[in-house]
Amino acid sequence: MHSPHDPYVRVRGAREHNLKGVDVDIPRDVLAVFTGVSGSGKSSLAFGTIYAEAQRRYFESVAPYARRLIHQVGAPRVGEITGLPPAVSLQQRRAAPTSRSSVGTVTNLSNSLRMLFSRAGRYPPGAERLESDAFSPNTAAGACPECHGLGQVHRTTEELLVPDPSLSIREGAIAAWPGAWQGKNLRDILAALGHDVDRPWRELPAGQREWILFTDEQPVVTVHPVRDADRIQRPYQGTYMSARRYVLKTFSDTRSASLRAKAERFLTAAPCPVCGGSRLRPEALAVTFGGRTIAELAALPLTDLAALLDGRDATARVLTEDLKSRIAPVVELGLGYLSLDRSTPTLSAGELQRLRLATQLRSGLFGVVYVLDEPSAGLHPADTEALLTVLDRLKTAGNSVFVVEHHLEVVRGADWLVDVGPGAGEHGGRVLYSGPPAELASVEESATAAFLFDESPGPAREVREPRGWLQVGPVSRHNLRAVTAEFPLGAFTAVTGVSGSGKSTFVGELTEGPAGVDRLIRVDQRPIGRTPRSNLATYTGLFDVVRKVFAGTGEARERGYGVGRFSFNVAGGRCETCQGEGFVSVELLFLPSTYAPCPDCGGARYNPETLQVTYRGRNIAEVLDLTVEGAAEFFADVPAAARSLRTLLDVGLGYLRLGQPATELSGGEAQRIKLAGELQRGRRGHTLYLLDEPTTGLHPADVEVLMDRLHGLVDAGNTVVVVEHDMTVVAGADWVIDLGPGGGDRGGRIVASGPPEQVARAAGSATAPYLARVMP
Repeated sequence: MHSPHDPYVRVRGAREHNLKGVDVDIPRDVLAVFTGVSGSGKSSLAFGTIYAEAQRRYFESVAPYARRLIHQVGAPRVGEITGLPPAVSLQQRRAAPTSRSSVGTVTNLSNSLRMLFSRAGRYPPGAERLESDAFSPNTAAGACPECHGLGQVHRTTEELLVPDPSLSIREGAIAAWPGAWQGKNLRDILAALGHDVDRPWRELPAGQREWILFTDEQPVVTVHPVRDADRIQRPYQGTYMSARRYVLKTFSDTRSASLRAKAERFLTAAPCPVCGGSRLRPEALAVTFGGRTIAELAALPLTDLAALLDGRDATARVLTEDLKSRIAPVVELGLGYLSLDRSTPTLSAGELQRLRLATQLRSGLFGVVYVLDEPSAGLHPADTEALLTVLDRLKTAGNSVFVVEHHLEVVRGADWLVDVGPGAGEHGGRVLYSGPPAELASVEESATAAFLFDESPGPAREVREPRGWLQVGPVSRHNLRAVTAEFPLGAFTAVTGVSGSGKSTFVGELTEGPAGVDRLIRVDQRPIGRTPRSNLATYTGLFDVVRKVFAGTGEARERGYGVGRFSFNVAGGRCETCQGEGFVSVELLFLPSTYAPCPDCGGARYNPETLQVTYRGRNIAEVLDLTVEGAAEFFADVPAAARSLRTLLDVGLGYLRLGQPATELSGGEAQRIKLAGELQRGRRGHTLYLLDEPTTGLHPADVEVLMDRLHGLVDAGNTVVVVEHDMTVVAGADWVIDLGPGGGDRGGRIVASGPPEQVARAAGSATAPYLARVMP
């Protein structure tokens, strides 16, 4: 019988990013996996084209006001797409984490639990029934008035703020104050207020010390800065802020993780004395269900919470059954160890994406396309099996599941493969193969085929002899209980274990200045910037070199253009419509704001006069549009640029454009840019490099390139520690520390440590059987 709808999603003429007029047909109602090396164009096809077009069509059906704005957002560059159902996207985005966001809020489970307490809870005699909002610490009706629903109060003391009272204020006695100009400004204001900033802190009168550190007053005074010989500084109005006020303001308001961490050093956190850390008002805590308060139930692992829920009357039964059915998919995805009150910032990107996936499973939609971005990221091989089961259930429910993925087990579990390549950037952007997985073997150009069908273990590596040991611990944090381990110095160590076993927490305890280490460098996956203004060239310092090159051209000198003229961050050479961003922010009312190309410069970022200056036939905007690979050829004879570009090529980022906005980079790309930035500094001395899942978002071919680079660092006398799930990387390590055996309360112990072949035989380790499969 002929199906009333087209059984294929048919894409014609896709030209988004590096796609070269791609035509491809993908069957519906299957698990289709998009593969290819990093930067080949698979995300541009799955997200930038298919999902973007589905979203655009959805907007077309929305109110005319929203439709008027959609035109500016821009449709994907594609000829046409037919047979496309509505789409739901689950990306690896890290929302700006707030301490109020939790597992309960991400999954909406908190709403159901609050409803249960509101409607079926046991109230004290004579107490008024509360609305469900009164059980939320995030509403005025429910939050404890003392700690505003945060559960903790932060305080500080003179000893914390002034660790060395023998110093004067000018010498930096108030360690909590910021450095650079802001700190100097506060010292100058104190001097203008009549305080002695050159007398040792301990000799100042107690009343003065108390006021300087703890006052809530914010006096404004005229400051006359001490004049430097080379520059004139005019008097200005300065506002004083006490050390306590500065630390608390920084801690609560800053989006910078490092500033927040610095502020935290000067604070002591204690459970709120009023609510005992439960975050709620006394009226809400007086209501119980099964003899427990809502705070006690929210602190239980989800598996334990589900076991306790039973409804005694009809109302309670309906609500508890609903809660259990919502908890089931979360447990199925291996996240039963999480509690509802676990805050979102403490979760890994993989855990967060699986929580969203669990919520979708429960939504019961059918006939949609789910587009997923590396759902196996941050997953131990044991958890990947559970993930495949869940993807299969989404498909069985009548949906199409399109997954961008590098994990070979997920690729092998696909019904259909779309392999994009053959290389990255301009060397990619073609569909090499679209069909059942088995037939990919005959596609010679495919980098994926080489790894998918060759399961022979890699060559055996000589295990390095450590030149010393670094002891870490005992660590008691999250689910770790007094855990101690030794890391070999001058070697490559992999830390393994199932999701939630405590790996990142444990490695996070490696801090500055351990004995035997000159420098510690933590290379994480946080974005290198949050707006299109931050990009690859600015972050690595390469842009400074490029601007000098342009300012040195004959034409620039003739016109009197200095280095600043070629910056898009200051007025002068930039396009003023978008202020050098190349994009304008489009507010979409009830939807998140989005970026659209600037209508005046078309994304070039500069004004027409600046773009008239060329170097070797290209203007500054065209140079920013070059890929790293293209730029390496273009600047081959400019040593400062060539060195920076060489390190970016070494970590497999040749496909990125120099001006690629930070907002378009994945966590794995951001991490490798930071690694390249560290590598180009070329240091002597012993450095300890810490990397959290550096292979995230990497094709097996790119993993090989990155591992060569990391092993090169170890051969040069440094130490590398990685948290890793990729067993081929673990098999090539010198030392493995395996945490577990499970996640959450069932983890937090060291199950095995030693060379890879020893850990591969360890009894009771969830990692051992998967590691044994890839051992030479």
